Amino acid sequence: MTMSEEKKGIYPPEKIRNIAIIAHIDHGKTTMLDSMLKQSNVFHDKELVPDRVMDSNDQEKERGITILSKNTAVLYKDFKINIIDTPGHADFSGEVERVLGMVNSVLLLVDAQEGPMPQTRFVLSKSLKMGLRPIVVLNKIDRPHANPDRVLDMTFDLFSELGATDAQLDFRYCYASGLTGFAVQHVTDPHVDMKPLFDLIISAVDAPKGSIENPFLMHVTTISYDDYVGRQACGRILEGTIKKGQQIIHIDEHGNHNKSSITRIENYLGLQKIEVEEAGVGDIAILSGFPEVMIGDTLCDPSNVVVLPRIKLDQPTVSVGFMVNNSPFVGRSGKHVTMNKLRARLEREKRSNISLNIGHPDDGQDKITVAGRGELHLAVLMETMRREDYEFSVSKPQVILQMIDGVKNEPLERIFIDVPEENSGMVIEEISRRRGELQHLETDEHNITHMEFLIPTRGLMGYRNEFLTQTRGLGILTSLFEKYTPWKGAIPGRSRGVLISIGPGKTNAYTSFSLQMRGTLFVSPGEDVYEGMIVGENSRDNDLIVNITKGKELTNVRASGSDEKIILTPPRKFTLEQSIDYIQDDELIEVTPDCIRMRKRYLTENERKRPPK
Repeated sequence: MTMSEEKKGIYPPEKIRNIAIIAHIDHGKTTMLDSMLKQSNVFHDKELVPDRVMDSNDQEKERGITILSKNTAVLYKDFKINIIDTPGHADFSGEVERVLGMVNSVLLLVDAQEGPMPQTRFVLSKSLKMGLRPIVVLNKIDRPHANPDRVLDMTFDLFSELGATDAQLDFRYCYASGLTGFAVQHVTDPHVDMKPLFDLIISAVDAPKGSIENPFLMHVTTISYDDYVGRQACGRILEGTIKKGQQIIHIDEHGNHNKSSITRIENYLGLQKIEVEEAGVGDIAILSGFPEVMIGDTLCDPSNVVVLPRIKLDQPTVSVGFMVNNSPFVGRSGKHVTMNKLRARLEREKRSNISLNIGHPDDGQDKITVAGRGELHLAVLMETMRREDYEFSVSKPQVILQMIDGVKNEPLERIFIDVPEENSGMVIEEISRRRGELQHLETDEHNITHMEFLIPTRGLMGYRNEFLTQTRGLGILTSLFEKYTPWKGAIPGRSRGVLISIGPGKTNAYTSFSLQMRGTLFVSPGEDVYEGMIVGENSRDNDLIVNITKGKELTNVRASGSDEKIILTPPRKFTLEQSIDYIQDDELIEVTPDCIRMRKRYLTENERKRPPK
């Protein structure tokens, strides 16, 4: 590679390696990438580098998970290695599916103590179906109870179970610790640095295909936005080279051809986007100059127009209804409260998040239906919007049904549960009540029971909170979409009713103290409430209307012992995901920038008598 080529940003295809890091959630993808970045000298000596540096989104930092796929690149010897960090949670599987087309291999991280987990199976199956040959990294081998040999055997069995070809079964592997920052080819090798992993990537990953002599061709897999140049298209260049100012044909999802000029070309290096004069085949580039570009579109040279197939993703299984907030507190904290603002924001989200479906049902209600992969997937969108000063109401999630051969089918989940043995009985009983079917059960030497169920998605909704209560926070539950199955019949909902405020006002400590006997409160003394707002959970199965704003009757007579000492139990506060799990069909969540409330769908007595069509 000449100096002029390096200045232009062109690397020959044989000097480029494109990989994605995939794993079950919390198996160390982002931490591993931290060590790779720090040891590749992409940061200045005095630069302050935070932990989990790729998790730049606020929610990613708070939740400790990766939500969005992100690109980076490191230089090793005379090679450029483009790396994509992917989410481990199944709800964000669309992020994984759309970026696998950009890479030639994947690093499959497996915890050397826990072994392959449910999400490991999911992301690995996607990679194998695309014909990729994964590199297995047995991570966290420095943990006290790590057993890398056993985990390696389990990983091979998983490859075989998922139908891997002979070439894929002959995978390369190494041992590593992302936190400590070392990789080794053999367990007994000294723990020094990450060079053995870099060397393995160079030797085991195929160079990208394509010729630098062919006309330019690129598939758009990611969309970003820049304040100066607008929408930007990111993807791997499949053929040829691209220069700034060059005329390109943009082919959208409807087959329309639009000619545009490239206004900026950028490459990734570490955490930075580096502007370059030219980019070549095999590299991952960010191109500006296409105001209406979408994920899945084709960019090609006018001399050789090629229409690439659209990116296909698994369909969403859960939907919620977004509506304007019509509570008495509307507009107290949010700036964007109208349906037009909501619709515009959701349509904008659809342009960059193709795993979401946005619909406008014609059932007479003024609402927008948003369908996603799961409750967490939808909750992240809601949380993002409320942080942008949007205010809205959300209905209870509903599963998306399909008619197959004239039979109504619903989504089925496979759930994996690890609980202390003494809690297993009540877990089995509750899941059976929700139409779950036990598939596998075993108890290990540590008295931890491992269970596997098939359960309708409807049955899983609202169970996670109850599961944590049943297991006192010691249980682990993960789920994967299995398939569509014939309708399983009615499933019991929440077993307890709610306490509903009879009117507006501020909650009173004296009344709250007396209501504690009837259930669990969700509000503190001095909070504003309104008629129809849910202020607590009843200890019985029926809803109860209460006057939580009523004060103590005062007299001018002071009697001995008449003033009791009031001790209030702290209220139960709900996160957005917990609220989504908790509500029933006749209830809504009021999402605002400063708080989350739950309420009955029909707020007043007149509305209850005349519900909307």
